[in-house]
Amino acid sequence: MAENRTATLTIDGKEVQLPILSPTEGPDCIDIRKLYGQADVFTYDPGFTSTAACDSTITFIDGDAGILTHRGYPIEQLAEKSHYLEVCYVLLYGELPTAAQLEKFEGTVTRHTMLHEQIHNFFRGFRRDAHPMATMVGVVGAMSAFYHDSLDINDPQHREVAAFRLIAKMPTIAAMAYKYSIGQPFVYPRNDLDYAANFLHMCFAVPAEPYDVNPVLARAMDRIFTLHADHEQNASTSTVRLASSSGANPFACIAAGIACLWGPAHGGANQATLEMLREIGTVDRIPEFIAKVKDKSSNVRLMGFGHRVYKNFDPRAKVMKQTADEVLELLGVHDNPLLQVAQELERIALEDDYFVQRKLYPNVDFYSGIILEAMGFPTSMFTPIFALARTVGWISQWKEQISDPQLKIGRPRQLYLGASKRDYIEIENR
Repeated sequence: MAENRTATLTIDGKEVQLPILSPTEGPDCIDIRKLYGQADVFTYDPGFTSTAACDSTITFIDGDAGILTHRGYPIEQLAEKSHYLEVCYVLLYGELPTAAQLEKFEGTVTRHTMLHEQIHNFFRGFRRDAHPMATMVGVVGAMSAFYHDSLDINDPQHREVAAFRLIAKMPTIAAMAYKYSIGQPFVYPRNDLDYAANFLHMCFAVPAEPYDVNPVLARAMDRIFTLHADHEQNASTSTVRLASSSGANPFACIAAGIACLWGPAHGGANQATLEMLREIGTVDRIPEFIAKVKDKSSNVRLMGFGHRVYKNFDPRAKVMKQTADEVLELLGVHDNPLLQVAQELERIALEDDYFVQRKLYPNVDFYSGIILEAMGFPTSMFTPIFALARTVGWISQWKEQISDPQLKIGRPRQLYLGASKRDYIEIENR
């Protein structure tokens, strides 16, 4: 990053020179690290919408142009030509693997998919009607009690082992959370299945009869994983980084990320989309719903459209739409009223001037929710699947931060608007 340019900030007649940092992609950044010391002022940026809290080499997003790259590779190419575990390798190590490196990586992940048997007891401590995300937060956080040989964040080997364990075991944890919630026995992972097929088998197989994973559905699940693998400094990733800045163990940091992802404004968006479709119910009720969306006083929101970052078409949505079409064609669910509503809403959003002018295009959550619904997953499993997919992104960001020589514990400042200093009044005088 070049520091040969500066920005001049004038405060009460005093000029402060601030370095301008130039990234390889994206807008320049004004370095304000010394601003408080030089000028005795903070910056104010609720939601951190204009603040870079770290430097990173992992993921880049250009929301205006609709671009998403991992280590420089466009998401469209990765989704079409690669698969999830290869994308995991790219995120973790920065380059595409050789055939030998990929085989070794996949083999290591496969051999780590089983959970410590005593962890099963944690699931049984939850109520049957517990949300699977509540279960995942608890179980992932509890992993630190079982895997003591990967807790030293200053040991590169410990970090490596923790990364493999989390990537490998998260599908097992998510599938077990699902099985527990529906009262079915746990299904153990199988080493003869690939990552996505293994997850589907653990979710839908039962001991009473064989279950063969359809390759089209396995490919669709793999794409869902790939398209959700990382997304730069979003809320959950920033939570993982903030937790890790304190020196917390990797399992605690990922549990914190899962908890943040649970929010309906973040990872719960695809669940909210399906709930919206159910509320609409049938195609003939769409005009009434659209009218409410356009009425600012109604507080009705169109879920699954538009994005906080993307001001153009979400590049992931293009791939996910194709996958949704393939899954719907395979499963023959075109007569499903819910999916009919989804398809009509998509058509309207792409043609209605109100939505086109506001760039409210269908996003990745819209299509992923449709696919998961068609596969037979309940909406309560949508966010756990998102957490499963995002785990590698969290870990990659965590590993990058731990290795950063500039690492400091996160400590945001505030604009205090409360009472000024005042004296305590004895209770008999109040």
